[in-house]
Amino acid sequence: MKAVIQRVSKATVKVNDQFTAQIGEGLLVLLGIEDADTDEDIEWLSSKIINLRIFNDADGVMNESVLEKKGEIILVSQFTLHASTKKGNRPSYIKASKPDVAIPLYEKMLKQLSVDLGKPIGAGIFGADMKVELLNDGPVTIVIDTKNKE
Repeated sequence: MKAVIQRVSKATVKVNDQFTAQIGEGLLVLLGIEDADTDEDIEWLSSKIINLRIFNDADGVMNESVLEKKGEIILVSQFTLHASTKKGNRPSYIKASKPDVAIPLYEKMLKQLSVDLGKPIGAGIFGADMKVELLNDGPVTIVIDTKNKE
């Protein structure tokens, strides 16, 4: 799994001009899923997202997590995170899971994040043409790959 985690002041997701999610302070997480991903990846990544200390404390130091801030999360599936640009100029998405594999894993990640955060998680609609709007706070953007835990 690959995740792009953005600290936001606010974020929204729309499908067909209808809001599917909107949050204030929190995280917008773009999630790419591949066939090799497992429940272990979901549990590890959810814990990492929930506990990342990327929010400012009272002294202005990034020392608090979304959990400690009582922030919100939107999770959006994004197969393009697995784009391979090695050859030519047209990205290949061969590593990205097809919907029959990706949808159940995406839904498990939504549930795991919700359990770990202790409240519902906003979401896009898998496979839909989504319009994502955000006000990146900082900006703070973190990229995590469960296959390369650096």
